[in-house]
Amino acid sequence: MGLARLLKLSPKTWRTPNPSTISFGLRRPVADFVRLESIKHESENLGGFSPSSFCRSIHGGSIRSHAYPKTNDATGHHIAQDTERLCKLLCAQSNSSIESSLDGASVDVSPTLVLEVLKKLSNSGVIALSFFRWAEKQKGFKYSAEGYNALIEALGKIKQFKMVWNLVNDMKSKGLLTRETFALISRRYARARKVKEAVETFEKMEKFGMQPALPDFNRLLDTLSKSGHVEKAQEVFDKMEKRKFTPDIKSYTILMEGWGQEQNLLRLDEVYREMKDEGFEPDAVTYGILINANCKARRYDAAIELFHNMEANKCNPTPHIYCTLIGGLGSERRLTEALDFFERSKAIGFVPEAPTYNAVVGSYCQSMRMHDAYRIVDEMRKVGIGPQTRTYDIILNHLIKARRTKEAYRVFQRMSSEGCEPTLSTYEIVVRMFCNEGRVDMAMRVWDEMKAKGILPGMHMFSTLINSLSHENKFDEACKYFQEMLDMGIRPPAAMFSNLKRTLLDEGKQDMVLILAQKLEKIRTTQLIG
Repeated sequence: MGLARLLKLSPKTWRTPNPSTISFGLRRPVADFVRLESIKHESENLGGFSPSSFCRSIHGGSIRSHAYPKTNDATGHHIAQDTERLCKLLCAQSNSSIESSLDGASVDVSPTLVLEVLKKLSNSGVIALSFFRWAEKQKGFKYSAEGYNALIEALGKIKQFKMVWNLVNDMKSKGLLTRETFALISRRYARARKVKEAVETFEKMEKFGMQPALPDFNRLLDTLSKSGHVEKAQEVFDKMEKRKFTPDIKSYTILMEGWGQEQNLLRLDEVYREMKDEGFEPDAVTYGILINANCKARRYDAAIELFHNMEANKCNPTPHIYCTLIGGLGSERRLTEALDFFERSKAIGFVPEAPTYNAVVGSYCQSMRMHDAYRIVDEMRKVGIGPQTRTYDIILNHLIKARRTKEAYRVFQRMSSEGCEPTLSTYEIVVRMFCNEGRVDMAMRVWDEMKAKGILPGMHMFSTLINSLSHENKFDEACKYFQEMLDMGIRPPAAMFSNLKRTLLDEGKQDMVLILAQKLEKIRTTQLIG
Protein backbone atom coordinates (compact mmCIF):
# COMPACT_ATOMS: atom_id res chain seq x y z
CA MET A 1 0.00 0.00 0.00
CA GLY A 2 1.47 3.38 -1.02
CA LEU A 3 1.88 6.31 1.28
CA ALA A 4 -0.87 8.30 -0.41
CA ARG A 5 -3.43 5.70 0.63
CA LEU A 6 -1.95 5.18 4.06
CA LEU A 7 -2.10 8.86 4.90
CA LYS A 8 -4.70 11.02 3.23
CA LEU A 9 -4.36 14.77 3.44
CA SER A 10 -3.16 16.06 6.75
CA PRO A 11 0.48 15.83 7.86
CA LYS A 12 -0.95 15.19 11.32
CA THR A 13 -1.65 11.64 10.20
CA TRP A 14 2.10 11.12 10.45
CA ARG A 15 2.23 11.87 14.15
CA THR A 16 2.85 8.44 15.61
CA PRO A 17 1.40 8.39 19.12
CA ASN A 18 2.73 4.99 20.00
CA PRO A 19 6.19 4.39 18.54
CA SER A 20 6.61 1.50 20.97
CA THR A 21 5.08 -0.70 18.29
CA ILE A 22 8.63 -0.87 16.96
CA SER A 23 10.38 -3.44 19.07
CA PHE A 24 13.66 -1.66 19.75
CA GLY A 25 14.93 1.55 21.23
CA LEU A 26 17.91 3.27 22.75
CA ARG A 27 18.36 3.88 26.45
CA ARG A 28 21.86 5.31 26.22
CA PRO A 29 23.98 7.37 23.81
CA VAL A 30 25.58 5.53 20.95
CA ALA A 31 28.79 3.88 22.12
CA ASP A 32 32.08 4.69 20.47
CA PHE A 33 33.20 2.45 17.69
CA VAL A 34 35.25 -0.41 19.07
CA ARG A 35 38.71 -0.60 17.60
CA LEU A 36 38.76 -2.68 14.49
CA GLU A 37 41.19 -5.48 13.86
CA SER A 38 44.76 -4.28 13.71
CA ILE A 39 45.92 -5.77 10.47
CA LYS A 40 48.39 -4.03 8.27
CA HIS A 41 47.06 -0.95 6.40
CA GLU A 42 43.40 -1.64 7.19
CA SER A 43 41.12 1.23 8.12
CA GLU A 44 38.03 1.74 10.24
CA ASN A 45 35.86 3.39 7.63
CA LEU A 46 32.33 2.32 6.90
CA GLY A 47 32.15 1.50 3.24
CA GLY A 48 31.94 -1.67 1.24
CA PHE A 49 30.81 -3.44 -1.86
CA SER A 50 27.09 -3.72 -1.51
CA PRO A 51 24.37 -1.12 -2.04
CA SER A 52 23.82 -1.16 1.69
CA SER A 53 27.54 -0.65 2.41
CA PHE A 54 27.70 -2.82 5.50
CA CYS A 55 31.46 -3.14 5.91
CA ARG A 56 34.34 -0.75 6.34
CA SER A 57 36.60 -0.06 3.40
CA ILE A 58 40.06 -1.55 3.25
CA HIS A 59 42.29 1.49 2.94
CA GLY A 60 42.65 4.42 5.23
CA GLY A 61 40.73 7.64 5.45
CA SER A 62 43.07 9.41 7.81
CA ILE A 63 42.68 12.73 6.06
CA ARG A 64 39.11 12.81 7.33
CA SER A 65 40.13 12.12 10.89
CA HIS A 66 40.88 15.48 12.42
CA ALA A 67 42.96 15.27 15.56
CA TYR A 68 41.99 17.74 18.23
CA PRO A 69 42.75 18.20 21.90
CA LYS A 70 41.28 15.65 24.26
CA THR A 71 38.65 16.99 26.61
CA ASN A 72 37.08 15.64 29.75
CA ASP A 73 33.41 14.68 29.76
CA ALA A 74 32.16 17.95 31.25
CA THR A 75 34.18 20.10 28.85
CA GLY A 76 33.21 17.88 25.91
CA HIS A 77 29.53 18.20 26.80
CA HIS A 78 29.86 21.99 27.06
CA ILE A 79 31.59 22.17 23.66
CA ALA A 80 28.91 19.97 22.10
CA GLN A 81 26.20 22.29 23.45
CA ASP A 82 28.01 25.41 22.18
CA THR A 83 28.59 23.75 18.81
CA GLU A 84 24.91 22.95 18.43
CA ARG A 85 23.89 26.45 19.52
CA LEU A 86 26.26 28.13 17.06
CA CYS A 87 25.19 25.88 14.20
CA LYS A 88 21.54 26.65 14.87
CA LEU A 89 22.32 30.36 14.79
CA LEU A 90 24.27 29.99 11.55
CA CYS A 91 21.49 27.96 9.91
CA ALA A 92 18.94 30.62 10.75
CA GLN A 93 20.86 33.68 9.55
CA SER A 94 21.66 35.23 6.20
CA ASN A 95 25.33 35.81 5.45
CA SER A 96 24.98 39.52 6.10
CA SER A 97 23.76 39.02 9.68
CA ILE A 98 26.04 36.13 10.71
CA GLU A 99 28.61 38.22 12.55
CA SER A 100 26.10 40.15 14.67
CA SER A 101 24.28 36.92 15.57
CA LEU A 102 27.51 35.24 16.63
CA ASP A 103 28.56 38.26 18.68
CA GLY A 104 25.48 37.73 20.81
CA ALA A 105 26.13 34.03 21.35
CA SER A 106 28.37 34.50 24.42
CA VAL A 107 30.55 31.44 23.87
CA ASP A 108 34.16 30.78 24.81
CA VAL A 109 35.99 30.30 21.52
CA SER A 110 38.53 27.48 21.65
CA PRO A 111 40.36 25.51 18.93
CA THR A 112 38.17 22.49 19.67
CA LEU A 113 34.94 24.47 19.40
CA VAL A 114 36.04 26.08 16.14
CA LEU A 115 36.96 22.68 14.70
CA GLU A 116 33.65 21.08 15.72
CA VAL A 117 31.61 23.91 14.21
CA LEU A 118 33.62 23.85 10.97
CA LYS A 119 33.09 20.11 10.67
CA LYS A 120 29.35 20.63 11.06
CA LEU A 121 29.50 23.29 8.33
CA SER A 122 31.29 21.06 5.82
CA ASN A 123 28.37 21.35 3.38
CA SER A 124 28.40 25.15 3.42
CA GLY A 125 31.75 26.64 2.55
CA VAL A 126 30.42 30.19 2.47
CA ILE A 127 29.04 30.00 6.01
CA ALA A 128 32.13 28.11 7.21
CA LEU A 129 34.41 30.89 5.95
CA SER A 130 32.24 33.59 7.56
CA PHE A 131 32.33 31.71 10.85
CA PHE A 132 36.11 31.24 10.66
CA ARG A 133 36.69 34.94 9.99
CA TRP A 134 34.48 35.82 12.96
CA ALA A 135 36.16 33.25 15.21
CA GLU A 136 39.71 34.42 14.53
CA LYS A 137 38.79 37.85 15.97
CA GLN A 138 37.62 36.35 19.26
CA LYS A 139 39.49 36.00 22.53
CA GLY A 140 40.75 32.46 23.00
CA PHE A 141 41.03 31.68 19.29
CA LYS A 142 44.14 29.84 18.13
CA TYR A 143 45.03 28.83 14.62
CA SER A 144 45.42 25.09 14.13
CA ALA A 145 46.16 22.78 11.23
CA GLU A 146 42.97 20.85 12.00
CA GLY A 147 40.82 23.99 11.85
CA TYR A 148 42.34 25.10 8.56
CA ASN A 149 41.90 21.62 7.09
CA ALA A 150 38.23 21.54 8.09
CA LEU A 151 37.70 24.90 6.39
CA ILE A 152 39.56 23.71 3.29
CA GLU A 153 37.29 20.66 3.17
CA ALA A 154 34.18 22.88 3.19
CA LEU A 155 35.53 25.29 0.58
CA GLY A 156 36.77 22.45 -1.62
CA LYS A 157 33.26 21.02 -1.73
CA ILE A 158 32.01 24.21 -3.41
CA LYS A 159 35.10 24.34 -5.67
CA GLN A 160 36.53 27.53 -4.17
CA PHE A 161 40.07 26.42 -4.93
CA LYS A 162 41.58 29.90 -5.19
CA MET A 163 40.53 30.55 -1.61
CA VAL A 164 41.83 27.10 -0.65
CA TRP A 165 45.31 27.98 -1.90
CA ASN A 166 45.16 31.32 -0.09
CA LEU A 167 44.59 29.34 3.10
CA VAL A 168 47.50 27.05 2.25
CA ASN A 169 49.77 30.09 2.05
CA ASP A 170 48.42 31.28 5.42
CA MET A 171 49.14 27.87 6.91
CA LYS A 172 52.68 27.91 5.56
CA SER A 173 53.35 31.36 7.01
CA LYS A 174 52.14 30.16 10.41
CA GLY A 175 54.06 26.87 10.28
CA LEU A 176 50.84 24.82 10.27
CA LEU A 177 51.02 23.20 6.85
CA THR A 178 50.72 19.40 6.96
CA ARG A 179 50.84 16.51 4.52
CA GLU A 180 47.18 15.89 5.28
CA THR A 181 46.39 19.33 3.83
CA PHE A 182 47.70 18.34 0.40
CA ALA A 183 45.93 14.99 0.54
CA LEU A 184 42.69 16.77 1.40
CA ILE A 185 43.02 19.21 -1.51
CA SER A 186 43.86 16.38 -3.91
CA ARG A 187 40.72 14.57 -2.85
CA ARG A 188 38.52 17.61 -3.35
CA TYR A 189 39.98 18.13 -6.83
CA ALA A 190 39.45 14.46 -7.66
CA ARG A 191 35.84 14.59 -6.46
CA ALA A 192 35.33 17.65 -8.67
CA ARG A 193 36.68 15.63 -11.63
CA LYS A 194 39.76 17.83 -11.79
CA VAL A 195 42.14 14.89 -11.96
CA LYS A 196 45.07 16.83 -13.43
CA GLU A 197 44.89 19.32 -10.56
CA ALA A 198 44.67 16.49 -8.02
CA VAL A 199 47.98 15.08 -9.24
CA GLU A 200 49.56 18.53 -9.45
CA THR A 201 48.63 19.17 -5.81
CA PHE A 202 50.69 16.14 -4.83
CA GLU A 203 53.59 17.43 -6.94
CA LYS A 204 53.35 20.90 -5.33
CA MET A 205 54.38 19.50 -1.96
CA GLU A 206 58.04 20.10 -2.78
CA LYS A 207 57.35 23.75 -3.64
CA PHE A 208 55.95 24.17 -0.12
CA GLY A 209 58.98 22.54 1.50
CA MET A 210 57.71 18.98 1.90
CA GLN A 211 59.44 16.06 0.23
CA PRO A 212 56.78 13.60 -0.92
CA ALA A 213 57.23 10.13 0.53
CA LEU A 214 55.76 6.76 -0.33
CA PRO A 215 52.80 7.16 2.11
CA ASP A 216 51.89 10.41 0.31
CA PHE A 217 52.09 8.65 -3.05
CA ASN A 218 49.89 5.82 -1.78
CA ARG A 219 47.40 8.35 -0.47
CA LEU A 220 47.22 9.97 -3.91
CA LEU A 221 46.57 6.56 -5.49
CA ASP A 222 43.86 5.92 -2.91
CA THR A 223 42.26 9.33 -3.51
CA LEU A 224 42.12 8.82 -7.26
CA SER A 225 40.81 5.26 -6.95
CA LYS A 226 38.09 6.13 -4.45
CA SER A 227 36.98 9.11 -6.54
CA GLY A 228 36.24 6.94 -9.56
CA HIS A 229 39.54 7.54 -11.36
CA VAL A 230 41.32 4.23 -10.91
CA GLU A 231 42.55 4.29 -14.51
CA LYS A 232 44.36 7.55 -13.77
CA ALA A 233 45.65 6.07 -10.52
CA GLN A 234 47.08 3.16 -12.51
CA GLU A 235 48.69 5.60 -14.96
CA VAL A 236 50.23 7.61 -12.11
CA PHE A 237 51.49 4.39 -10.53
CA ASP A 238 53.07 3.16 -13.77
CA LYS A 239 54.91 6.47 -14.24
CA MET A 240 55.87 7.22 -10.66
CA GLU A 241 57.30 3.84 -9.76
CA LYS A 242 59.92 4.27 -12.49
CA ARG A 243 60.93 7.74 -11.31
CA LYS A 244 60.67 8.20 -7.57
CA PHE A 245 59.10 5.47 -5.49
CA THR A 246 59.46 1.78 -4.94
CA PRO A 247 55.91 0.50 -4.42
CA ASP A 248 55.05 -1.46 -1.31
CA ILE A 249 52.22 -3.95 -0.85
CA LYS A 250 49.82 -1.14 0.00
CA SER A 251 50.46 0.52 -3.38
CA TYR A 252 49.36 -2.65 -5.13
CA THR A 253 46.38 -3.36 -2.93
CA ILE A 254 45.07 0.19 -3.34
CA LEU A 255 44.99 -0.35 -7.11
CA MET A 256 43.46 -3.79 -6.66
CA GLU A 257 40.71 -2.31 -4.52
CA GLY A 258 40.08 0.41 -7.12
CA TRP A 259 39.74 -2.06 -9.98
CA GLY A 260 37.54 -4.21 -7.75
CA GLN A 261 35.19 -1.29 -7.14
CA GLU A 262 34.98 -0.88 -10.91
CA GLN A 263 34.19 -4.60 -11.17
CA ASN A 264 37.11 -4.98 -13.56
CA LEU A 265 38.41 -8.29 -12.30
CA LEU A 266 40.75 -8.68 -15.27
CA ARG A 267 42.72 -5.54 -14.38
CA LEU A 268 42.59 -6.46 -10.71
CA ASP A 269 44.16 -9.83 -11.53
CA GLU A 270 46.89 -8.13 -13.58
CA VAL A 271 47.89 -5.96 -10.61
CA TYR A 272 47.69 -8.96 -8.29
CA ARG A 273 50.04 -10.97 -10.49
CA GLU A 274 52.45 -8.04 -10.78
CA MET A 275 52.44 -7.72 -7.00
CA LYS A 276 53.34 -11.39 -6.61
CA ASP A 277 56.04 -11.12 -9.29
CA GLU A 278 57.60 -8.34 -7.21
CA GLY A 279 57.86 -10.76 -4.29
CA PHE A 280 54.85 -9.71 -2.20
CA GLU A 281 52.77 -12.55 -0.82
CA PRO A 282 49.05 -11.94 -0.33
CA ASP A 283 48.14 -10.99 3.23
CA ALA A 284 44.78 -10.59 4.96
CA VAL A 285 44.17 -7.22 3.30
CA THR A 286 44.89 -8.67 -0.14
CA TYR A 287 42.48 -11.54 0.41
CA GLY A 288 39.92 -9.10 1.77
CA ILE A 289 40.11 -7.05 -1.42
CA LEU A 290 39.81 -10.14 -3.64
CA ILE A 291 36.82 -11.39 -1.66
CA ASN A 292 35.21 -7.94 -1.66
CA ALA A 293 35.70 -7.58 -5.43
CA ASN A 294 34.11 -10.94 -6.12
CA CYS A 295 31.17 -10.13 -3.86
CA LYS A 296 30.69 -6.80 -5.61
CA ALA A 297 30.64 -8.67 -8.93
CA ARG A 298 28.10 -11.10 -7.37
CA ARG A 299 30.55 -13.99 -7.69
CA TYR A 300 29.80 -15.25 -4.20
CA ASP A 301 30.92 -18.84 -4.72
CA ALA A 302 34.30 -17.54 -5.92
CA ALA A 303 34.48 -15.32 -2.83
CA ILE A 304 33.81 -18.30 -0.56
CA GLU A 305 36.47 -20.31 -2.39
CA LEU A 306 38.97 -17.50 -1.78
CA PHE A 307 38.05 -17.60 1.90
CA HIS A 308 38.86 -21.32 2.04
CA ASN A 309 42.12 -20.76 0.09
CA MET A 310 43.06 -18.14 2.63
CA GLU A 311 42.55 -20.57 5.49
CA ALA A 312 44.47 -23.29 3.64
CA ASN A 313 47.40 -20.88 3.24
CA LYS A 314 47.36 -20.26 6.99
CA CYS A 315 46.36 -16.61 6.54
CA ASN A 316 43.80 -15.93 9.26
CA PRO A 317 40.55 -14.24 8.14
CA THR A 318 39.83 -10.92 9.82
CA PRO A 319 36.53 -9.51 11.09
CA HIS A 320 36.45 -7.36 7.98
CA ILE A 321 36.43 -10.44 5.75
CA TYR A 322 33.63 -12.07 7.72
CA CYS A 323 31.72 -8.79 7.51
CA THR A 324 32.19 -8.68 3.73
CA LEU A 325 30.90 -12.22 3.26
CA ILE A 326 27.95 -11.70 5.62
CA GLY A 327 26.90 -8.54 3.79
CA GLY A 328 27.45 -10.02 0.34
CA LEU A 329 25.63 -13.27 0.92
CA GLY A 330 22.87 -11.46 2.77
CA SER A 331 22.36 -9.04 -0.14
CA GLU A 332 21.84 -12.09 -2.39
CA ARG A 333 19.33 -13.51 0.14
CA ARG A 334 21.65 -16.39 0.93
CA LEU A 335 20.75 -15.72 4.53
CA THR A 336 21.63 -19.12 5.99
CA GLU A 337 25.19 -18.89 4.64
CA ALA A 338 25.52 -15.30 5.81
CA LEU A 339 24.48 -16.24 9.34
CA ASP A 340 26.83 -19.21 9.25
CA PHE A 341 29.78 -16.88 8.67
CA PHE A 342 28.53 -14.70 11.53
CA GLU A 343 28.50 -17.68 13.86
CA ARG A 344 31.90 -18.85 12.61
CA SER A 345 33.41 -15.44 13.35
CA LYS A 346 32.12 -15.61 16.91
CA ALA A 347 33.25 -19.23 17.31
CA ILE A 348 36.89 -18.36 16.59
CA GLY A 349 36.81 -15.59 19.18
CA PHE A 350 35.92 -12.39 17.32
CA VAL A 351 33.62 -10.18 19.35
CA PRO A 352 31.10 -8.74 16.85
CA GLU A 353 31.75 -5.11 15.99
CA ALA A 354 29.30 -2.50 14.74
CA PRO A 355 30.03 -3.07 11.01
CA THR A 356 29.50 -6.82 11.43
CA TYR A 357 26.26 -6.31 13.31
CA ASN A 358 25.16 -3.88 10.60
CA ALA A 359 25.87 -6.53 7.97
CA VAL A 360 23.68 -9.00 9.87
CA VAL A 361 20.91 -6.40 10.24
CA GLY A 362 21.10 -5.71 6.52
CA SER A 363 21.01 -9.42 5.70
CA TYR A 364 17.81 -9.90 7.69
CA CYS A 365 16.33 -6.75 6.10
CA GLN A 366 17.15 -8.00 2.60
CA SER A 367 15.07 -11.10 3.33
CA MET A 368 12.44 -8.84 4.98
CA ARG A 369 12.80 -10.60 8.30
CA MET A 370 12.38 -7.31 10.11
CA HIS A 371 11.60 -8.86 13.49
CA ASP A 372 15.02 -10.53 13.42
CA ALA A 373 16.66 -7.30 12.28
CA TYR A 374 15.13 -5.47 15.25
CA ARG A 375 16.25 -8.31 17.52
CA ILE A 376 19.86 -7.77 16.41
CA VAL A 377 19.46 -4.04 17.07
CA ASP A 378 18.36 -4.87 20.61
CA GLU A 379 21.39 -7.13 20.97
CA MET A 380 23.69 -4.33 19.82
CA ARG A 381 22.21 -2.05 22.45
CA LYS A 382 22.60 -4.66 25.18
CA VAL A 383 26.30 -5.23 24.43
CA GLY A 384 26.91 -1.48 24.25
CA ILE A 385 28.20 -1.03 20.69
CA GLY A 386 25.24 0.64 19.09
CA PRO A 387 22.94 0.84 17.32
CA GLN A 388 24.33 3.74 15.33
CA THR A 389 22.75 5.99 12.77
CA ARG A 390 24.29 3.74 10.13
CA THR A 391 22.26 0.83 11.54
CA TYR A 392 19.05 2.81 11.28
CA ASP A 393 19.92 4.02 7.77
CA ILE A 394 20.18 0.39 6.63
CA ILE A 395 16.78 -0.43 8.11
CA LEU A 396 15.17 2.69 6.66
CA ASN A 397 16.48 1.99 3.18
CA HIS A 398 15.08 -1.54 3.19
CA LEU A 399 11.70 -0.50 4.60
CA ILE A 400 11.38 2.22 1.96
CA LYS A 401 12.40 -0.17 -0.79
CA ALA A 402 9.60 -2.49 0.39
CA ARG A 403 7.21 0.51 0.43
CA ARG A 404 6.68 0.12 4.17
CA THR A 405 6.94 3.87 4.48
CA LYS A 406 4.76 4.31 7.55
CA GLU A 407 6.93 1.88 9.48
CA ALA A 408 10.04 3.64 8.17
CA TYR A 409 8.79 6.94 9.56
CA ARG A 410 8.09 5.32 12.94
CA VAL A 411 11.65 3.98 12.99
CA PHE A 412 12.94 7.45 12.16
CA GLN A 413 10.91 8.98 15.00
CA ARG A 414 12.03 6.28 17.38
CA MET A 415 15.74 6.82 16.80
CA SER A 416 15.41 10.55 17.29
CA SER A 417 13.44 10.27 20.54
CA GLU A 418 15.64 7.65 22.19
CA GLY A 419 19.10 9.14 21.95
CA CYS A 420 20.43 8.21 18.50
CA GLU A 421 20.25 11.51 16.68
CA PRO A 422 19.76 11.31 12.90
CA THR A 423 22.64 12.48 10.76
CA LEU A 424 22.48 14.24 7.41
CA SER A 425 22.35 10.87 5.62
CA THR A 426 19.31 9.84 7.67
CA TYR A 427 17.44 13.06 6.94
CA GLU A 428 18.33 12.68 3.27
CA ILE A 429 16.77 9.19 3.23
CA VAL A 430 13.53 10.37 4.88
CA VAL A 431 13.17 13.53 2.78
CA ARG A 432 13.69 11.48 -0.38
CA MET A 433 11.10 8.96 0.82
CA PHE A 434 8.43 11.63 1.23
CA CYS A 435 9.31 13.30 -2.06
CA ASN A 436 9.05 10.01 -3.92
CA GLU A 437 5.66 9.36 -2.31
CA GLY A 438 4.30 12.75 -3.31
CA ARG A 439 4.28 14.06 0.27
CA VAL A 440 6.46 17.10 -0.24
CA ASP A 441 4.70 18.76 2.72
CA MET A 442 6.16 16.10 5.01
CA ALA A 443 9.54 16.38 3.28
CA MET A 444 9.63 20.09 4.14
CA ARG A 445 8.58 19.35 7.71
CA VAL A 446 11.49 16.93 8.16
CA TRP A 447 13.79 19.44 6.41
CA ASP A 448 12.81 22.15 8.90
CA GLU A 449 13.40 19.77 11.80
CA MET A 450 16.86 19.06 10.45
CA LYS A 451 17.71 22.75 10.04
CA ALA A 452 16.42 23.46 13.56
CA LYS A 453 19.03 21.02 14.85
CA GLY A 454 21.82 22.88 13.06
CA ILE A 455 22.33 20.30 10.29
CA LEU A 456 22.87 21.79 6.85
CA PRO A 457 21.71 20.02 3.66
CA GLY A 458 23.99 19.12 0.79
CA MET A 459 23.58 19.44 -2.95
CA HIS A 460 21.82 16.09 -3.47
CA MET A 461 19.26 16.84 -0.79
CA PHE A 462 18.52 20.26 -2.28
CA SER A 463 18.10 18.64 -5.70
CA THR A 464 15.62 16.09 -4.37
CA LEU A 465 13.42 18.70 -2.70
CA ILE A 466 13.58 21.31 -5.48
CA ASN A 467 12.74 18.76 -8.18
CA SER A 468 9.79 17.50 -6.13
CA LEU A 469 8.47 21.00 -5.48
CA SER A 470 8.69 21.78 -9.20
CA HIS A 471 6.86 18.56 -10.01
CA GLU A 472 4.11 19.61 -7.58
CA ASN A 473 3.91 23.05 -9.27
CA LYS A 474 5.08 24.74 -6.07
CA PHE A 475 7.34 27.12 -7.91
CA ASP A 476 7.74 29.80 -5.24
CA GLU A 477 8.95 27.22 -2.73
CA ALA A 478 11.24 25.61 -5.33
CA CYS A 479 12.83 28.98 -6.08
CA LYS A 480 13.20 29.72 -2.37
CA TYR A 481 15.20 26.54 -1.79
CA PHE A 482 17.18 27.08 -4.98
CA GLN A 483 18.22 30.53 -3.77
CA GLU A 484 19.08 29.10 -0.36
CA MET A 485 21.34 26.57 -2.06
CA LEU A 486 23.09 29.32 -4.01
CA ASP A 487 23.47 31.42 -0.84
CA MET A 488 25.34 28.50 0.70
CA GLY A 489 27.72 28.54 -2.26
CA ILE A 490 26.49 25.19 -3.60
CA ARG A 491 26.48 24.83 -7.37
CA PRO A 492 23.43 22.93 -8.59
CA PRO A 493 23.71 20.15 -11.17
CA ALA A 494 23.20 21.51 -14.68
CA ALA A 495 20.24 19.19 -15.28
CA MET A 496 18.43 20.42 -12.18
CA PHE A 497 18.65 24.09 -13.13
CA SER A 498 17.72 23.26 -16.72
CA ASN A 499 14.56 21.48 -15.55
CA LEU A 500 13.64 24.27 -13.13
CA LYS A 501 14.27 26.93 -15.78
CA ARG A 502 12.11 25.13 -18.34
CA THR A 503 9.28 24.74 -15.84
CA LEU A 504 9.42 28.40 -14.80
CA LEU A 505 9.45 29.57 -18.41
CA ASP A 506 6.41 27.40 -19.12
CA GLU A 507 4.69 29.23 -16.27
CA GLY A 508 5.63 32.64 -17.64
CA LYS A 509 8.12 33.40 -14.86
CA GLN A 510 10.89 34.82 -17.05
CA ASP A 511 11.91 37.40 -14.44
CA MET A 512 12.57 34.71 -11.85
CA VAL A 513 14.61 32.68 -14.37
CA LEU A 514 16.76 35.74 -15.05
CA ILE A 515 17.35 36.38 -11.33
CA LEU A 516 18.32 32.77 -10.66
CA ALA A 517 20.53 32.60 -13.76
CA GLN A 518 22.41 35.73 -12.68
CA LYS A 519 22.94 34.35 -9.19
CA LEU A 520 24.14 31.04 -10.59
CA GLU A 521 26.57 32.75 -12.94
CA LYS A 522 27.95 34.74 -10.02
CA ILE A 523 28.52 31.54 -8.05
CA ARG A 524 30.29 29.95 -11.03
CA THR A 525 32.59 32.86 -11.81
CA THR A 526 33.27 34.52 -8.46
CA GLN A 527 35.96 33.27 -6.12
CA LEU A 528 35.52 33.98 -2.43
CA ILE A 529 37.85 36.45 -0.79
CA GLY A 530 38.45 36.67 2.90
